[in-house]
Amino acid sequence: MLKALFLTMLTLALVKSQDTEETITYTQCTDGYEWDPVRQQCKDIDECDIVPDACKGGMKCVNHYGGYLCLPKTAQIIVNNEQPQQETPAAEAVGAAANAAAASGATPGSVAASGIAASGVMPGGGFVASAAAEVQTGRNNFVIRRNPADLQRIPSNPSHRIQCATGYEQSEHNVCQDIDECTAGTHNCRADQVCINLRGSFACQCPPGYQKRGEQCVDIDECTIPPYCHQRCVNTPGSFYCQCSPGFQLAANNYTCVDINECDASNQCAQQCYNILGSFICQCNQGYELSSDRLNCEDIDECRTSSYLCQYQCVNEPGKFSCMCPQGYQVVRSRTCQDINECETTNECREDEMCWNYHGGFRCYPRNPCQDPYVLTSENRCVCPVSNAVCRELPQSIVYKYMSIRSDRSVPSDIFQIQATTIYANTINTFRIKSGNENGEFYLRQTSPVSAMLVLVKSLSGPREYIVDLEMLTVNSLGTFRTSSVLRLTIIVGPFAF
Repeated sequence: MLKALFLTMLTLALVKSQDTEETITYTQCTDGYEWDPVRQQCKDIDECDIVPDACKGGMKCVNHYGGYLCLPKTAQIIVNNEQPQQETPAAEAVGAAANAAAASGATPGSVAASGIAASGVMPGGGFVASAAAEVQTGRNNFVIRRNPADLQRIPSNPSHRIQCATGYEQSEHNVCQDIDECTAGTHNCRADQVCINLRGSFACQCPPGYQKRGEQCVDIDECTIPPYCHQRCVNTPGSFYCQCSPGFQLAANNYTCVDINECDASNQCAQQCYNILGSFICQCNQGYELSSDRLNCEDIDECRTSSYLCQYQCVNEPGKFSCMCPQGYQVVRSRTCQDINECETTNECREDEMCWNYHGGFRCYPRNPCQDPYVLTSENRCVCPVSNAVCRELPQSIVYKYMSIRSDRSVPSDIFQIQATTIYANTINTFRIKSGNENGEFYLRQTSPVSAMLVLVKSLSGPREYIVDLEMLTVNSLGTFRTSSVLRLTIIVGPFAF
């Protein structure tokens, strides 16, 4: 009984041990592969994607089953879909791939075809371990040809479905190719993000000018990161632009501001323009001044600024002024008026008349001013003959003289001197104003026994003519002799004070 029970328990233990052995799962892979828990098989490790700087010296990294190759960048990779002449064993394939990698110039340290798995479908390529890898080298380029998988394992029928890793899909050549989620629209990037396709996946990035903050893309304010613009920076969504202050313009680099020469570009000045940094100033010619807009020029009325510019009359002209003189005068030194001596130029006096010039004009007087009973003895001198009884009560002689004075002459002022021409012994001479001084404009002051001075004591305004008789009375000391002579002085007062 005990023997039968022992045999029964041994039988159950063997059955249980056999069931356990059948469910054992192998999760260890050879070098260059890793276990895929979803697909429950080994998958190739893409060393070109995970190993930083896998290839040196400017070589490019080409992933291979169980390893990778470093080839020149000019190498061409061609997939050979032709049916092989004969099946190459996996061991021979490993040796051939390794030898090809060495012959092609793959850099030492890279894993060649020796890392190919013994069996199973390879994700991303669609080749099995029995596929041979052939590397041919040309003069300048490298060409890699891969034979298709064993027809017994993967039929050449395009309808045959193979299992690809996430992010890959089966192509028409029965190979796993990357899915471009960005083109297919299967990505989940936000509307403000840019989709970047990766091998087997994709990434969401912010567009240029934006930075990621949390899950959102926010604008980068470039104006807060100096130095960008020379003068003014204007931030815009995703970008910025530079502005210049008035009087400047952007240079060709769109950053630097250069001065605008307003005097050459668009001269707004009415007369003179001077360019300064960032602006300009206007100036006017002599005789003008800037108006309130600082651009135009207005004439300066010099005649209003001063009443002493001209002696007589100031005439304003555009940008200047001129002086005028009244009739009978001429302008000298641009501002002063000088009398014109018409008697030396042109006059209307007759032959029997003499021309007398005065300030501002001229007059014609008779050459023989003597009136009966006086007779002309010399120029301007009239004598009453002693033989004529009428002459006994008249002055012995009358001398005619002429003078001109300016209007508004300052007073008192000595204007004319009278002096005896004949001196008698033991005589006394006295002088007086006989006529023409009814308003007391003149005063006769005796300066010596034989002379006197006519003094102007009141200011006179012209044009006006005064005739003043100055008499010299002569008597001897005994009182037995008495005589007189008259100087008839014609005084012409000019119309102006010049």
